[in-house]
Amino acid sequence: MLAWEVRAPGPIGTGPLRAVDRPVPEPGPGEVLLRVRACGVCRTDLHVAEGDLPPHLPGVTPGHEIVGEVVTPGDRFAAGDRVGVAWLRGTCGVCAYCRRGDENLCPRSVYTGWDAHGGYAEFAVAPEAYVYPLPGDRPDVELAPLLCAGIIGYRALRGAALPPAGRLGIWGFGGSAHLAAQVAIAQGAVVHVFTRAAAARELALDLGAASAQDSFDPSPEPLDSAIIFAPAGELVPAALERLDRGGTLAIAGIHLTDIPALNYQAHLFQERRLRSVTANTRADGEEFLRLADRLGLKVTVTPYPLAEADRALADLAGDRVNGAAVLLPPAPG
Repeated sequence: MLAWEVRAPGPIGTGPLRAVDRPVPEPGPGEVLLRVRACGVCRTDLHVAEGDLPPHLPGVTPGHEIVGEVVTPGDRFAAGDRVGVAWLRGTCGVCAYCRRGDENLCPRSVYTGWDAHGGYAEFAVAPEAYVYPLPGDRPDVELAPLLCAGIIGYRALRGAALPPAGRLGIWGFGGSAHLAAQVAIAQGAVVHVFTRAAAARELALDLGAASAQDSFDPSPEPLDSAIIFAPAGELVPAALERLDRGGTLAIAGIHLTDIPALNYQAHLFQERRLRSVTANTRADGEEFLRLADRLGLKVTVTPYPLAEADRALADLAGDRVNGAAVLLPPAPG
């Protein structure tokens, strides 16, 4: 099968991804074999390829937004079922975090496309206990971004403690943000978007944002909550300055460049809160997928053939993707 691997982590311009011919994997105990029907391209994949996240598996195949068709059945799924695979791949189940429902904080957690091969391939294996049934009849290409961009965006939105009919600021407007914004708007929020990409600002307005401006422009009004999706630490002071008293800023990325020094009076006083978002629980995923189906979220995608995964990742790095990039393997046969 065709698969992509991280040959040598480094800047995307150095070509860290390499296409290889690899045997179709064999599922182990508790795993199912999937034929990949679509795989979203996430900024976390870029962090894995460029080495922002330290390598966990040499030559790993990235990709953790997998829509797949079950090939070998398991206990939960039959052959032919359409299922989803997300970032969280396994937890210990016995630590204090797992027992209290915070499996995303498990110290022994493992991740698709980082600790094990992911979906930049024609086939993949996944632990059946961490595979999602996919609701509705939405096309594969639109389902893929829901499996990480959507789930993490939803967890970040909850972490931002947005009050009813609140004012939400969003920094960065790619695959995750354009889904979280729609959920917030459906819940009655007023959404203001801050992003450097003109196409992203246009998309934000098309989806119902009240305003869209450059990353460091003034906010049209004080914000009750804010989320930073861009991996840029310099945005943290800017977002905090735009929060109203008692507001919360959630940082959604797994990687962030260094945050400049904060001024207590300007950025944190008046009970402003700053928090991170770490992975997701399976409950987050199940809840969000049901919500996305009920709300009929509009998923904006830019499709690429699997054979052009390196170009898709380079376009993501260069802010040339509108919405979410999705890889499509060749049709079987």
